[in-house]
Amino acid sequence: MIIDVVVPMLPESVTEATLMTWNKKVGDFVQRDENLIDLETDKVVLELPAQQAGKLVEIIEADGSTVTSGQLLAKIDTAATAEAGASAPAAPAAAPAAPAAAPAAASSNAQAGVAMPAAAKLAAEKGVDTSNIQGSGRDGRVLKEDVAAALAKAPVMTASKSTPSTAGERIEQRVPMSRLRSRVAERLLQSQHENAILTTFNEVNMQPVMDLRNRYKDQFQKEHGVKLGFMSFFVKAAVAALKKYPVINASIDGSDIVYHGYFDIGIAIGSPRGLVVPILRDADQMSIADIEQAIADYAVKAKDGKLALEDLTGGTFSITNGGTFGSMMSTPIINPPQSAILGMHATKERAVVENGQVVVRPMMYLALSYDHRLIDGREAVLTLVAIKDALEDPARLLLNV
Repeated sequence: MIIDVVVPMLPESVTEATLMTWNKKVGDFVQRDENLIDLETDKVVLELPAQQAGKLVEIIEADGSTVTSGQLLAKIDTAATAEAGASAPAAPAAAPAAPAAAPAAASSNAQAGVAMPAAAKLAAEKGVDTSNIQGSGRDGRVLKEDVAAALAKAPVMTASKSTPSTAGERIEQRVPMSRLRSRVAERLLQSQHENAILTTFNEVNMQPVMDLRNRYKDQFQKEHGVKLGFMSFFVKAAVAALKKYPVINASIDGSDIVYHGYFDIGIAIGSPRGLVVPILRDADQMSIADIEQAIADYAVKAKDGKLALEDLTGGTFSITNGGTFGSMMSTPIINPPQSAILGMHATKERAVVENGQVVVRPMMYLALSYDHRLIDGREAVLTLVAIKDALEDPARLLLNV
């Protein structure tokens, strides 16, 4: 029987996807649930598994095609597998063992060095051999960013061998945006156009949190199997502040204000495909260990391209940490339809005045960007102060004061 391979139903917020590279070619046999091809959306990369085992008899949409929900991609002959399997018992039981291992290993290694459509296109335009590029994608696949990185190194290598006649050459390179980067650009522009964004700043003495972490980090990791970081303290402090000032956790829907009775906190994470913001759902019900484990799991999934759409959907408030890259201060942009976002920054030792004395403390600047259509300056400032107070006296988080 011939069955159709179609694009699965995409979520309402995702209108189309891009086919990456087929893992099988026409004539290949596929097993049930074996991944046929990855589909890149503006949020995540989805796997398309075979619904039944059989022979891939036709590929209708090629690598790099833009497709929509329900679109026909390929056809599988399920009867072919049964015919192939019927002849298998004729061979001695031990004989197929060695040959069978070879295709499996080859299949596993086949993805290494494979260039994704955008990467292949850029490589073709620039005359780059992708077989010489170490891919950073899943299973060693070459991404567009890998080709761009190779191109960035090329002028430096060429310059060392070039003659004086090429000195001062002005080099440009044009790299197409990935679907994710295009979507990020669209949403950020939308946020600035539709929201009345203001940012308020404060600073926090990180010494109490650092002391608490240093005191218990080894015992914490031994007990919970995950490292104790700083983000969990910020999540807890933010949730405590949002409970005091619910409007910060609200959103605008047309002419209505929607107050959310739950706390779904988005955590900005860098990935090979760009910035993603997975959601900690019901963060108010999570322990410090739960938060740290969830963030660690999301970081691995982001690196491996395994984030699911449900991981990135929703959210009532976000936190971004520019301090990871050394940022001292920034004005983060709100992630619609949320109404506020907290920006963390680098912790630096600075001279501050305490009780009339100049002392050195590890200080961090905090930034809270908010939609002034909904949130007044008073609530925004008091929210940031509440976060600061909780971090400078972590016992507040336990006592809910």
